[in-house]
Amino acid sequence: MNKAGERLYNGIIKENPTLVLMLGMCPTLAVTTSAINGVGMGLTTTVVLVMSNLLIAMLRKVIPDSVRIPAFIVIIASFVTIVQLLLEAYIPSLYSALGIYIPLIVVNCIILGRAEAYASKNPVIPSIFDGLGMGLGFTLGLTLIGIVREILGAGSVFGYRFLPASMDTLTIFILAPGAFFVLAVLTATMNKIKSRSGKADGPTADCDQLCAGCPNKSCIGRSQNNG
Repeated sequence: MNKAGERLYNGIIKENPTLVLMLGMCPTLAVTTSAINGVGMGLTTTVVLVMSNLLIAMLRKVIPDSVRIPAFIVIIASFVTIVQLLLEAYIPSLYSALGIYIPLIVVNCIILGRAEAYASKNPVIPSIFDGLGMGLGFTLGLTLIGIVREILGAGSVFGYRFLPASMDTLTIFILAPGAFFVLAVLTATMNKIKSRSGKADGPTADCDQLCAGCPNKSCIGRSQNNG
C-alpha cells in the first residue's frame, strides 16, 4: 500500500478517531442529533485538519520547538475562523445547528494531536493525506451516529421522514443518553470487525517484536524473520 493510501486507511479504519481512538467526544455526542449535523461537523473538521496539516508540514523546519504548540494553535485557530465565517455566510442553517461547536474545533484533540504527532515530523503530501484520512474517519463516525440516532429518535434520516407520523419513536435517542448508547454499540461493532480482520491476517513479522521474550521457538513470526 502506498503512503497516501496507508494514511487514508489508517484514519478511516485502523485508527478511526471516533470509533477506535475515542477522540473528539464533545462534538461527537453533542451535534449528532441528526445525520446532516454529523456530516457538517465532520467535513468542517476535515477541512481544518487538512489545511492545518498542510501549513504545519510546510513550516515544520521553521517553527522553533520551544513555541511549536502555541504556533500550532494559532494556525488551527486561523483556519477555524475562516471556515466559521464561510459557513455563516453560505450555509447559515448548518452554522446555526453546530453553534458553539464550530469555534471549539480549535481545541479538538484530533487536530492538535495530528499536528504534533504527524504533520510536524513529515513532508507535506503524507501530512495532507493523514489529515484527510483522520477527517474522513471522524466524518464517518459522526454520520453513522447521527443516522442511527435520527432514525430511532425521529423516524427520519437526512430530513426525510419514512415512518408514519402516528408511529411512536424512541425520543431518548435524540437526547444525551441516546448518544452514549449508539456510540457504545458502534464502537463494539468496530472492535469486532478489527478483531476478525486481525485473526484473518494471521501472524506478521511485527509479532517477533511484541513477543521477543517468548520461549516458543516455533513462533511463525520468529521463523519468518530467521528465514
